Amino acid sequence: MDDYAFHHGGRSELQFNIGFEDVSGIREFRHGVAFSFQTNRTLPSIEVLIDKVRLFNDFIGANLDLFGDLRMWHFENQTRSDMEMPAPIPWERVKEGVFVFLGRRQSVDQIDYEAVLADLDRLLAIYKYVESGGTSQPISTPSAAPFTFRPGCSMKAPSAVATQAQRQLDLALRHNELQEALYRRLAAQYGKESVGTENSSGVGTRIDLVVRRQNEYWFYEIKTALSARACLREAVGQLLEYAFWPGAQGATRLIVVGEAAIDDDGVEYLLRLRERFALPIEYERISV
Repeated sequence: MDDYAFHHGGRSELQFNIGFEDVSGIREFRHGVAFSFQTNRTLPSIEVLIDKVRLFNDFIGANLDLFGDLRMWHFENQTRSDMEMPAPIPWERVKEGVFVFLGRRQSVDQIDYEAVLADLDRLLAIYKYVESGGTSQPISTPSAAPFTFRPGCSMKAPSAVATQAQRQLDLALRHNELQEALYRRLAAQYGKESVGTENSSGVGTRIDLVVRRQNEYWFYEIKTALSARACLREAVGQLLEYAFWPGAQGATRLIVVGEAAIDDDGVEYLLRLRERFALPIEYERISV
């Protein structure tokens, strides 16, 4: 169309979509994936999309922290919603005439084409999961590079122009701040050559931070939840996958990192995991 395009066959699929939008009088370029619940001769009913929405929600629910830098919005009755953090699509939004989008918008005068391509590469994993009926792996990275320890901090520092509210509420910014603070602390303790961020796990994901001590590795997973219990609930499964999934690199310590202090119940919970299952699981507090 004049203002947008989607991939061939995309009417009955989770579609890759690019286009232009007028936002508060400013012309912007969007890129990402979308569900269009508008019926026509190509899509006489939205029934074919309902199960795909369920798979989309399943994938997003498992990868919320990895897509925190993207945004979702939708159109209904020719009205655009506000931009929101990525989240499962509520059932009441799955109805004829609604258009739901996950991606990013940029000013048409400052389009970062490399960012467009990088985002579409990342979103390919969602498309594969949805269109395979859930048979592909529900992870966000399209390939499983072998584990190779790489020292250094690959994450960018949070933007200096971010507002205080954005720093507190934007999960991606908050995670990056915590990751940088943890890297600085561990690099000071063990040396920069022994600490690395965003190392490939060997099973298609990336580990927030890895410490190498001679022939041992310690895996750190950072969570932004407001309680230690919630951080543990979100992180323990990921750490077990990093260390024990077939093809993974084993680790001698698995550390959940959060901003909240752990209470006595949390300490007892970790003690039970260590004693009953011999899991080398710990909790560490970080602040910025």
